[in-house]
Amino acid sequence: MSLSRKLVSEAVGTALLLAAVVGSGIMGERLAGGNTAIALLANTLATGAALVALILTFGPVSGAHLNPAVTLADASQGGLPWREVPGYITAQVLGAFAGVGAANLMFGEPLFFASQHVRAGSAQIFSEFIATFGLLSVIWGCVRLRASAVPFAVGAYITAAYWFTASTSFANPAVTLARSASDTFAGIRLADVPGFVAAQLAGAAAATLLFRWLIPSLPRDAPAVLVPHPASTPAPEIAQATQISRERAP
Repeated sequence: MSLSRKLVSEAVGTALLLAAVVGSGIMGERLAGGNTAIALLANTLATGAALVALILTFGPVSGAHLNPAVTLADASQGGLPWREVPGYITAQVLGAFAGVGAANLMFGEPLFFASQHVRAGSAQIFSEFIATFGLLSVIWGCVRLRASAVPFAVGAYITAAYWFTASTSFANPAVTLARSASDTFAGIRLADVPGFVAAQLAGAAAATLLFRWLIPSLPRDAPAVLVPHPASTPAPEIAQATQISRERAP
């Protein structure tokens, strides 16, 4: 799988994720009649469902990281070559802004407009640390023996984290930055973005260090984050698949 295909996969996947996050937030808020709990529930369900679908769709191409924190954690364990990391993160950030712009336009809002949604304070920042720590823990914990379950586990975790974290679980630096360009239900004030991003990266690093200790063989499983894709399929498995195909050929 060429790098260009991986990068397009990451960009399009992240764009669709942000369209789901921001679009469902706008729709939920407009239909909830001022009931914030209902709006958040709608936003939560749409985001969790979109995550599962997008990881299953784009995972076989790029791994469907859709998140710089996941990309950096995966690269740190050898699951992704470091030379590909800048391209992945750039694609994710550009895709995130494209998705926000698309959501804004779909609901008759300006393409981009600065969010005034305040998400400040130590409780919010700590929430982002916990949210991202939990996300990477789910990924590392599931990928070793249940790689096929990772998309569903990630979707389920983010759905839950929307409700048990004070920040509603951004857990993604690209998502956080792009959401500052939409003054809607899912937005975040630009001034609050650096604290969120720092906490997210720290949470991802802490989870990766913990699971590197819990599971010493973690680097062996890193290429399967989030979904195994052709470029990271171990050579013996490729050879075995090829042999099976030959045996079944008429």
